[in-house]
Amino acid sequence: MMEGITSLEDLLDLQLEDSAIDRLLEQRGSLPELEAYRTAHDEVASLDASIAGIDARLRDMALGVDKADGELRMGEGKLEREEQRLFAGGLSAKEAEHLRQEVEMLRRRNSEAETTILELMEAREAAESERAALQAERAEVDAERGRLEELIRAEWKKIDGEIARHEARKADLAPLVDPELMDMYERLRPMKEGVAIGRLAEGVCGGCHLALSAAEQAEVLKDHPPRCLHCRRILVPQ
Repeated sequence: MMEGITSLEDLLDLQLEDSAIDRLLEQRGSLPELEAYRTAHDEVASLDASIAGIDARLRDMALGVDKADGELRMGEGKLEREEQRLFAGGLSAKEAEHLRQEVEMLRRRNSEAETTILELMEAREAAESERAALQAERAEVDAERGRLEELIRAEWKKIDGEIARHEARKADLAPLVDPELMDMYERLRPMKEGVAIGRLAEGVCGGCHLALSAAEQAEVLKDHPPRCLHCRRILVPQ
């Protein structure tokens, strides 16, 4: 019986190590810097998308400027030729009137092309200014993300060192526990929020914290291992 009690005591010590590891893993996954890092990461991704959108607009504007510039050059060439024909004379009144109308139309088209080019260049300048502002904001957010990543890595390194220490202690304790008892413990832990064994102290279960009457204590202590009548966790007599 003493051997069984010793095995239970070792298992209780092992539970303490598992609980410590569980707390450390929870701490590892809930560092306040993690949420800030995720926010910064999402902001960088959003800024990248905005910058990519501006880049697409700038490409479209460049194509628009090239197209309008090409049309303007062609229009100016044609206007120059038609004006020369008009000024050269030798045309009938009807031909001259038709040519004057053609020249006026070409001047309007060229003026419209110049206006389009000017508007596109102004829009491009505004887009480039917006892009520069977004790039500066991205650099700032990315720097903060890098700072947070360094802090997280440092905290994780510290926590992982603590976990390794508890894992090493577990490795020392595990061989001291009866294999069948260990199997029961491993099956109970996922069902009992990570706590499969507790001390029975002053008639109270250390797992569910409910009291057992004297008769109930006598009943459970007859079994090996003792099990709480309320939560069915393994009990270690005090």
